[in-house]
Amino acid sequence: MGQFIIRVYGLVINKKNELLISDEFELNTKMTKFPGGGLEFGEGLINGLKREFEEECNGQQIENVKHFYTTDFYQKALFYDDAQLISIYYLADLKPPLKFIISEYAFDFKIDAGQTQSFRWAKIKDLKVDDITFPIDKFVLNKLKAIFNE
Repeated sequence: MGQFIIRVYGLVINKKNELLISDEFELNTKMTKFPGGGLEFGEGLINGLKREFEEECNGQQIENVKHFYTTDFYQKALFYDDAQLISIYYLADLKPPLKFIISEYAFDFKIDAGQTQSFRWAKIKDLKVDDITFPIDKFVLNKLKAIFNE
């Protein structure tokens, strides 16, 4: 019998209409996605999102969290057999002070040094769907572009 995998993501947009992007290397795969990750059993959605930011972003807290989109179509999980992915996206702000490094370059880390994640700002209007790795994230990027394109 199949299972559900639930993931939560934060859509952080600055005053320049730039979106916070996470470049990662996991499961022998380079990926560009939104910050966030898997919900843990017994955890609420927003608490899971806050935990993910704290874990991935050096203790960074977020605020002004507002629901943006929940997957409303079937998406097979890419890394798991017999699993359906449900992703929930929230608009959020980074609570000052900033506690992590934001790079100017994609994949600004050395895999052999053990670091497997970096963050950068990307202008929403310049982002292409093919710049993002996962199908639901691509769908969400198109929704963001429809709202935030200048």
